[in-house]
Amino acid sequence: MFKVNELVVYPSQGVGKVERIESQEISGATADFYIVRILSNNVTLMVPVSNATNVGLRPVCSVRTGQAIFESLKDRSEFTGYTGQNWNRRYREYSEKLKSGDLSDVAYVLKELFLIGKDKELSFGERRLQEQAMGLVTMELAYAVDRSQDEIRDDILDMFKDVIDNDEENGEEEQ
Repeated sequence: MFKVNELVVYPSQGVGKVERIESQEISGATADFYIVRILSNNVTLMVPVSNATNVGLRPVCSVRTGQAIFESLKDRSEFTGYTGQNWNRRYREYSEKLKSGDLSDVAYVLKELFLIGKDKELSFGERRLQEQAMGLVTMELAYAVDRSQDEIRDDILDMFKDVIDNDEENGEEEQ
């Protein structure tokens, strides 16, 4: 059970704050709802208390988990390189990972897309997924480790500086 003013994460939406818990009568039955305001865009969600776990509502990760996520982003040993997999299949797989709400899955998508971008240009959809993953990871880590989202973003961009620099060099050669 979450408390009022507690920070929570809603899958694919990001960090929100439980503003209140209210009861509403629907079809003759009373149900309790978390009223959650997503901090990045001020969207308000009504999440049934009884279904919160099923939809993936969870607390913001711990500092320890946040540090582990940073380490997983740095670790490139699991990346096997761009395998020529169809971008559409990758897009569906990565979209599912973003919807899962699991921060390690979201960080995986972010890292994979940075590293794939080193070998080939990302499709428009993949770039959007990369931006979404970056927003979700930086927002949650910022709250978890008590730093600004911009600082977290800068740290992640520094981790992939070699990939980003290579990307920019390739872009300049084409022009």
